[in-house]
Amino acid sequence: MSKTHRNPILAYYDREFLDSDDGRPLRILAEYLQPMQALRRENVKETVVFFGSARLGPDGPLGRYYAEARELARLVTEWALTMNRGSEPFVICTGGGGGIMEAANRGARDAGGRTIGLNIGLPHEQRPNPYITPGLGFEFHYFFMRKLWFAHLACAMVAFPGGFGTLDEVFEILTLSQTRKLSRRIPVLLYGESFWREVVDFEALVRYGTIAEKDLELFKCVDTPAVAFDVLKTWLLEEMARPQPAFAKTVKPE
Repeated sequence: MSKTHRNPILAYYDREFLDSDDGRPLRILAEYLQPMQALRRENVKETVVFFGSARLGPDGPLGRYYAEARELARLVTEWALTMNRGSEPFVICTGGGGGIMEAANRGARDAGGRTIGLNIGLPHEQRPNPYITPGLGFEFHYFFMRKLWFAHLACAMVAFPGGFGTLDEVFEILTLSQTRKLSRRIPVLLYGESFWREVVDFEALVRYGTIAEKDLELFKCVDTPAVAFDVLKTWLLEEMARPQPAFAKTVKPE
């Protein structure tokens, strides 16, 4: 029987329609609602987000960053698990891939905590790492929806050395904080000061007048897991008095 004569398909079962250009708004909405449902079900309300290169594994000249990301995630998770807040606070969240992302997910699991992976479908097929907690791994097609979920529940962000993707995420959060598009500040920790000072000349941006000197307070550079943990713990204790998620809001005109 031809397609024109068979019984019509319900729109939400019509795969051809859902995969079409006209179905794109539904696909975008699904990438918002499905993680929301899952995170609510798993009672995840606060995260600490780790960014960094997928290329920095445990071996190689920059292999120490893998070990240090793993250690920092372990320290944060062990500390978080000592709290009694009705839900597991400050769950480690990454982009779900290899390298630094894998290290952070692995460190959280070392400590016995849960850990989130927000994976993205790429032409070279980024595979989710094996340390993501079942039920807390997500696959995204749209980069902007994945970015939304990085920011939605974040109480702090740690950026290890990385490439275009890491730089993109760092400046996304810094821009949202600078422009006050978040209902609360997401402090940013730049791990590996020599890398960040060489790759981004923040002071030059101030000298040229493209950012304010006060904008340098939106981030802090650190070089060891112990120092990074102390800074994070101070920030996160401050956030405990502000439980609302760091979500984009409409700024009312003055």
